[in-house]
Amino acid sequence: MDWNPAYTWLVLALLLSLAELTSGAMVLLALGIAAALTAAVTALGLSLPWQLLSMGLFTGVLVPLGIWVIRPRFSPRGVAYGTTGTGVEKGKRYTTLRRDYDDATGIKVNGDFYRLRVVDSGATELPPHTPVIFQRFEGTTALVVLPEQAPIDASPDTTTPRKEP
Repeated sequence: MDWNPAYTWLVLALLLSLAELTSGAMVLLALGIAAALTAAVTALGLSLPWQLLSMGLFTGVLVPLGIWVIRPRFSPRGVAYGTTGTGVEKGKRYTTLRRDYDDATGIKVNGDFYRLRVVDSGATELPPHTPVIFQRFEGTTALVVLPEQAPIDASPDTTTPRKEP
C-alpha cells in the first residue's frame, strides 16, 4: 500500500480530534473535522494549493460554528468560560480573608485567591471579613473599594450573604 497525501490529512484530523479531549473549547475538534474534509478533497486528486485552500475554507466555517453553536450545547448551565478578569465581577461584593502561609489580604473570585488593593487609599491590608466591592483587575491584583466609597450603580451582593443590622 502506497502512502497517499489523504492519509496525512487523516492522521492530522485524528491528532487534532484527540487533542480536543484536553481543551473542551471545540476549536481543535473543528480543526480535526476540517482536516478530515480536506482528506476527502485530497482523495479526489486535487493538488497541494487546493488542499490548503480547502483546509482554510473548512476551518473558516467550522471553527466559528464549533465555538458559537456546538460548544454552548456541551457546557453546563451557568458556566461562562473566561469570565474572571473580563469585567463580569465588577460591582460584586466580597469579604476579605487572610491567606494562611503569608498572611496576605485578598478576596476569592470564582474560587481563586487574589491579593487586593483599595483604589482610593492604596491599602493592601484590611481586617478579615471586611466587605469590599470589586472594581477591576490590575495584573493579578484585585482593585476594590470599600462599600461607603462605592459608586451608586454597584450591583447587589451575589457571592456572600449580607447581614442586616
